[in-house]
Amino acid sequence: MLAALLVAGGLSLTSGAVSLPFGAALLALPDVVFGLGMSSLEGYEKAVMLELRLPRSLLAVVVGGLLAQCGAVMQGLFRNPLADPGVIGVSAGAALGATLAIFFLPNAQQSIVLPLAAFAGGFVTSMLVYSLALDARGTSVVLLLLAGVAISALSGGAIALLSYLSDDERLRDIAFWQMGSLARADDVLLGVLALAAVAVALRFQGRARALNALLLGESEARHLGIPVEWLKLELIVLVALGVGLAVSACGLIGFVGLVVPHMLRMLCGPDYRVLLPLSALGGALLLIAADSASRVVIAPAELPVGIVTALIGAPFFMMLLLQMRGRGL
Repeated sequence: MLAALLVAGGLSLTSGAVSLPFGAALLALPDVVFGLGMSSLEGYEKAVMLELRLPRSLLAVVVGGLLAQCGAVMQGLFRNPLADPGVIGVSAGAALGATLAIFFLPNAQQSIVLPLAAFAGGFVTSMLVYSLALDARGTSVVLLLLAGVAISALSGGAIALLSYLSDDERLRDIAFWQMGSLARADDVLLGVLALAAVAVALRFQGRARALNALLLGESEARHLGIPVEWLKLELIVLVALGVGLAVSACGLIGFVGLVVPHMLRMLCGPDYRVLLPLSALGGALLLIAADSASRVVIAPAELPVGIVTALIGAPFFMMLLLQMRGRGL
């Protein structure tokens, strides 16, 4: 899978409105790092590759890996292969936060206010869902799911209302943001996201054995010494942090957290010590491939990458439902 990711990364750097020769483009990377002169690319071609495509390809790797790991964790937490980060309302909350910023602040698109508002919306919403599902006996997975559905519906209604009240320019900004895009990639954004992604991934990996125990059931996990309620809260906070950062950077990118971990679980089994790193690679591979497709399908124009992942993920989701119906689930 790592080899496939490297090939997809190479194709991502060379594909688009300006096609670049594969070999010369790859030689441009060591040229920059080591000061060599091996690449035959023209100056404008190097600028296209290094200043435009390389940052967004790296952002696709970070965001795709983060979303897929968060999806794997949510499927383990809910013990349901159809769960994804959206079930705790973090995506809808982030969308509401971004919509509020665009509606009330005309220049939010050109400032850090928009990603901050999206992150705050996602984090607050996920904490609200958790508090709604919490009682004296702990948290119920069913209540978490129902609270997530309710908060997501409420956020969707608020977004629809704000869209209805918006003028044409703000309505276009809101709609475009919700379609997802990797075009906002820059060094600062990449640095913050990469640090957060590594921290979240390490913590997820540290909880892999506890997630394996949770697959047996909450009672069984408690008998094995797992602090289940603390584990739930910790994982929900980590997922809210990871997805909130990803959505704040790129807008809504659906189905990566659903498709990738489920497919890898069918191929490699449910052991989270293996599933989590594979999900990171798989999510990165899917999003970087989707980003390349978004720049090629209607070149020289560009499709929002959220549309491409939805077009890939929705048929897979329907196939999954048919498969479950065939098994009588």
